[in-house]
Amino acid sequence: MTRVKQPDQLTHTMRMHKKIPLLLLVISLGLLSACSTTSVQAPVVERADRIPLEPGMYAVKKGDTLIRIALEFGQSHHDLVAWNRLSNPNDIKVDQVLRVLPPDSDAGSGAQTSAVVMPPDTTPPVPRKSTPRGDKRPYSEAALTDLEKDAGKPDVPAPVVVKPPVPAAVGNGDEKLSWMWPSAGKVIGTFDEGKNKGIDIAGKAGQQVIAASAGKVMYAGSGIRGYGNLVIVKHSSSLLSAYAHNRSIIVKEGQSVNKGQMIAEMGDSDSDAVKLHFEIRQQGKPVDPSKFLPSR
Repeated sequence: MTRVKQPDQLTHTMRMHKKIPLLLLVISLGLLSACSTTSVQAPVVERADRIPLEPGMYAVKKGDTLIRIALEFGQSHHDLVAWNRLSNPNDIKVDQVLRVLPPDSDAGSGAQTSAVVMPPDTTPPVPRKSTPRGDKRPYSEAALTDLEKDAGKPDVPAPVVVKPPVPAAVGNGDEKLSWMWPSAGKVIGTFDEGKNKGIDIAGKAGQQVIAASAGKVMYAGSGIRGYGNLVIVKHSSSLLSAYAHNRSIIVKEGQSVNKGQMIAEMGDSDSDAVKLHFEIRQQGKPVDPSKFLPSR
């Protein structure tokens, strides 16, 4: 005897059969979503690691700002804006490749030369052509003998005068610069490559900060983290000086300053104490300021 299902049980069974395809669809969509999520979260290799950069180019890294990049390469951030045609200097992205040296510079060499050395001319001399004799001699055995002797002589090329190469001009004006201490006070931090990129001079708030050498202000502001109110003066094509943690800045970008001219007031901006952090950079690389400053 066949048992007849109760209406409630029959309805429940039919509903379960309808839910099975829907459940399979939900599971399939979940799997597809998981696959797509995995592909998005795959590690991305920076372009700088994949494509070798040309000399004079730089790939932006996380935390970079245009002003910091300019400081590291000894350039004006205004020049970086112009060379890279940046509409918004504050909008640079990781892996973005920027030109950090002038387009017409020799990026392969650190120093600039004002003269081009031309190699000596090593082109082999062109053999001297024989010219017909100008005098007409009557036929004779002696004349024939003379002609045969002349024909047997090799053509001697004219001597080649090799001019010595012209020596290139050495230096770019750096040796003519004179330096003085940027502020009075005790040195509380010395240069240590990798740890301290300059020297630290203690002082009082509002104390004068002066240009250590004549030059042109290439930056005046607070756009570099860790430097506070910062002034950067460019002295030559390869040398610049930086003055950090100032209370106030009294010069403007593009302004020419003389050696000993006041450019800022000492302070503690972005620092734990009142002091002047002073750097000298050559070709963008920090160098020991004590090698430039006079002894005291």
